Amino acid sequence: MRPSAFFVRVMAIGLLMHLYVGIRLIPAAPVDGALKWLAVIALAASVTLIPLGMAARMISRQPLSDLLAWAGLSAMGFFSSLLVLTVLRDIALTALAIAGWVSGAGTPVPSFAEFTALGVPALALLLSLLGLYFARRRAPVKTVDVPVAGLDAALDGFTIVQVSDIHIGPTIKRGYVEKIVATVNALKPDLIAVTGDAVDGSVPQLQKHTQPLADLAAPHGTFFVTGNHEYYSGADPWISEFRRLGLTVLMNEHVVIDHRGAQAVIAGVTDYGGGHFDPRHQSDPAKAAKGAPDDASFRLLLAHQPRSAPEASKAGFTLQLSGHTHGGQFLPWMFFVRMQQPFVHGLAKLGDLWVYTSRGTGYWGPPIRLFAPSEITRLRLVQGG
Repeated sequence: MRPSAFFVRVMAIGLLMHLYVGIRLIPAAPVDGALKWLAVIALAASVTLIPLGMAARMISRQPLSDLLAWAGLSAMGFFSSLLVLTVLRDIALTALAIAGWVSGAGTPVPSFAEFTALGVPALALLLSLLGLYFARRRAPVKTVDVPVAGLDAALDGFTIVQVSDIHIGPTIKRGYVEKIVATVNALKPDLIAVTGDAVDGSVPQLQKHTQPLADLAAPHGTFFVTGNHEYYSGADPWISEFRRLGLTVLMNEHVVIDHRGAQAVIAGVTDYGGGHFDPRHQSDPAKAAKGAPDDASFRLLLAHQPRSAPEASKAGFTLQLSGHTHGGQFLPWMFFVRMQQPFVHGLAKLGDLWVYTSRGTGYWGPPIRLFAPSEITRLRLVQGG
C-alpha cells in the first residue's frame, strides 16, 4: 500500500472513532449547548492534531515541528484513553439495560448515562496527566539477578546495565538522555547494553541530542544493537554515528571479553525485521555465535525483539536481553503485545536460555506510561540455575 493511501485510511479510521465518541458522550452530557459545542470543537481539533503530531518530524522548521509533535501525540494519548473508557461505558450501559430487562425492576440507566458522559472525559484527562508524569520522570532502576548454571566464579556478580527503547526524537531530547546516562554511570556496571530503538529521526535532526550517549562508561564498554526504529530513521547513518560516539555496534557478530581471567561472549544481532530493509541486515543469532569459544561459561545475546529467543536458544546463548515491547506502555496495548511477542516484560526462560525483556527506558508516541513503568535495568549474574 502506498504511504499516501495508508495515511488516508488512518485518517478515516480516526475520524470514525472520534465520531463514535462524540455521538456516545456529547448528547448524553447534562450540560448546556455551549459546552456541547466546545466538546465538538475539541474532538475536531483532536482528529486534526493527531496525524499532524505523527508527521511532525517531517517538518524541518523549529520550534513548530516539536510543538506539533507535543500537541498531536498528547492528543493521541488522551483520545486513546477516552476511546477505551467510552467503550467500557457502553458495555456497562448494555449490562445495566439487560439486567433491568431480566429482573423487570428497571435500572437507573438514564442517570448513569449522564453521570458517565461527564466522568469518562474527566477520567481520561486524569489518566493522561498521570501517564505524562510517569513517562517524563527519570526511569527508575530495576535490579534483577540471573542465575546461571556452571557460571565461572570470576563472573559471579558481573553486572550489566541495560537501557532500551529511549526513542530520542520529537519529545525526548538531550536533557532526558543526560539523566539516563548519569543514572547508568552511577551504577558502575561492568558492561552496558543498549538494545535498540534509541532514536526516532535522522542523524542531522538528533545528533546533538544523542551526544550524551558518548559519556556512557563501563570497564568492558557499551554495546548497541539496532531496533526497528533505527531502520525507519536510516540505519546505516545511525550505525556510523553510534560508532562515532564510542558504542560498539554488534551486527550478527560477537566479541569475547576477559573478566578477572574468565571469558564471556558478548554478541548482538540486527533487528528481527532488519532484513526487510536491507538483506545484509538479516538477523542471525547462529551467525552471531559462530566461532565463539566453547569453554565460555556465559554467552550474552543482545536482540531488540524478544521473538529472536527460539533461534538464540538453538545457538547456545545463556541470556538474551531485549526490549521493543515497552511492556505495552499503557492500557489497553499491553494485551495486544502478546499477540506478536513471546515475552512482554521481565525475566523468563526458554529451554536453557534466560530472556530478559525490558519495558524500555523512554517511550514512543504519546508521552504516557500507565501500568508499564519505564526502567533502567541492572542485571547481576549469580551462580545457580
